[in-house]
Amino acid sequence: MDKKIRPSGGTTVKNKVVRSNGMLVLAIAALSFALGCGGGVKGNTYADNGNVVQLEFKSGGKAYMSMGPMTNACSYTESGKNVTVNCGPGETLVFTVDDDGALNGPPGGMVSRLTKKK
Repeated sequence: MDKKIRPSGGTTVKNKVVRSNGMLVLAIAALSFALGCGGGVKGNTYADNGNVVQLEFKSGGKAYMSMGPMTNACSYTESGKNVTVNCGPGETLVFTVDDDGALNGPPGGMVSRLTKKK
């Protein structure tokens, strides 16, 4: 970036505009990255360590939970760092989203930590 220095030691208006545009581009890139990483669970599949339990999140609040060969149609909602999955009467699980994006099931529950499949 060329700086044009006036005899008084100040920079020209053109230099300030270029610097402002650079900051704007940086801010937009950071915001896009944050939105892309924080897109929620929709469109992702999570599984436990042995791939016995899998949870697939679809659009429209629909999800599919598989345990071994059995698959249940479920619904889900997201609120902050919580994902609530409902697979029928009395079958509601609340997962907490970790900073690394993994889902943690209820303490002492049958479903523990699920990580995003690539």
